[in-house]
Amino acid sequence: MELKRVVVTGLGALTPIGNTKDQYWDALVKGKSGAAPITYFDTEKFKTKFACEVKNFNATDFLDRKEARKMDRFTQYAMVASDEAISDSGIDLEKVDKLRVGVIWGAGIGGLETFQDEVLNFAKGDGTPRFNPFFIPKMIADIAPGNISIKHGFMGPNYTTVSACASSANAMIDALNTIRLGHCDVVVTGGSEAAVTIAGMGGFNAMHALSTRNESPETASRPFDATRDGFVLGEGAGAIILESYEHAINRGAKIYAEVIGGGLSSDAHHMTAPHPEGIGVIAVMKNCLDNAGIQPEEVDHINTHGTSTPLGDVAELKAISEVFGAHAKNISINSTKSMTGHLLGAAGAIESIASILAIEHGIVPPTINHTTVDENIDPELNLTLNQAQKRSVKVAMSNTFGFGGHNACVLFKKLD
Repeated sequence: MELKRVVVTGLGALTPIGNTKDQYWDALVKGKSGAAPITYFDTEKFKTKFACEVKNFNATDFLDRKEARKMDRFTQYAMVASDEAISDSGIDLEKVDKLRVGVIWGAGIGGLETFQDEVLNFAKGDGTPRFNPFFIPKMIADIAPGNISIKHGFMGPNYTTVSACASSANAMIDALNTIRLGHCDVVVTGGSEAAVTIAGMGGFNAMHALSTRNESPETASRPFDATRDGFVLGEGAGAIILESYEHAINRGAKIYAEVIGGGLSSDAHHMTAPHPEGIGVIAVMKNCLDNAGIQPEEVDHINTHGTSTPLGDVAELKAISEVFGAHAKNISINSTKSMTGHLLGAAGAIESIASILAIEHGIVPPTINHTTVDENIDPELNLTLNQAQKRSVKVAMSNTFGFGGHNACVLFKKLD
C-alpha cells in the first residue's frame, strides 16, 4: 500500500503573545515575552505569582454566550483556534465530504478549572452534592474535539490524545497516519490547555517545577541559560489543518509545508525527570528521521522542548548532539517557550506552527532571556540567542516531551 503525502493547509493560534497566528508569529520574531503577573486569582500565598496568560480574550466575542458557558476555557480556546485554522485553509464546508474529515486533538489535563471550581463549591456547602449538570462534559479532555466536530458536522475519527506535554504532538502524529493510510482526507488537529488556575499553579509549585522569578516575570523563562530555575506556565491553543496532498491540490489550497514524519518513544526512566543522557530523546528523533526517510544532515531547524528546567534543557541538547553529530552546529536551534511559556498539552501544536512559519518566512525566532552561559551546554550549538535569525529552512523538527517519559517528534518540509 502506498502511503499518501500529507500537507499543512491551515493554521490557527491563540497564545499568550498573540490571539491569531499572524499576531503570534509577529511576536515570536520580535522576541516578545508573554509572562506577567497572574490576573485570574489572588496569588499572595503562592510561591509563583506569574504565568503566560492569554490576554484580551472574551469567549463571547467568538462563541454564543449560552454555548460558551458550557465550556471550560481549554475548550473555548480550542474552538477559537480551530475556527481560525479552518478559515485559513479555505476549505468549503458545503462541499467537503464530512465523513472523511476528522478531529484529533491533544490536551494534557483538560478542564482543570471546572473540576477545581466544582469541588471548591461543594466543599463550601452542607455536604449535599449539588453539582453543575455540565460539570463532567466541561471537564473531560475529549470534549474539545467533540465540540469542534459538532459545530462543523465533521464525522471522521474524533478523539483526544493525552500524554502530558506531548499530547498535541501525539495528536498530530495520529492525524498524519490517519491521512497517510487513507482513512481521512482532512484532519483538524492540535491542542489546547488552560491550567493557569489555583490547582495548576499550586500543583506545579509543589513539584518545584516552576520558576519563582517573581521580581521579573518577563525574563523568567530562560531556556539554556545557566540561571534558569524552572518553567513558566502558559495557556492557549494551536490548530493545524492536515490534508492529503492530492485533496489539497485538487481544491487549489495554499500549502504551508509537508509533514514528512513523526516519531514516538518513552524514556522509561522517571515520572517527571528526563533521562540524564537523553536516551529516550535520542530514540524519538532517530525514529522521526527514519519515519520521514531523511538523513540528519537535511534538518535545518529544531524547535526544542526547551522548558527552562535545569535538567531537561541539558539532556535534550546532549541528545541533539548525539543524533546529529557534527551537523548539530549547523542547525538553528531555539526554544519558543522562552516567549510563550509552557502550554503543556498545547505546546507541541503552537511550536509546530512556529516551525511551519519558520519554513514559510525563512526566519527562526529567538530564544530570549539568555544572559549567562551554561558550561554544561556545547558552546558551538547555535541556540538562536536573543535575536531572530534569517536563514533558508527546508526541513524543521519540533520536539515535545511529557511527564511519564512520553516523547514525540514531528518533521516538516518545504514543499518541493
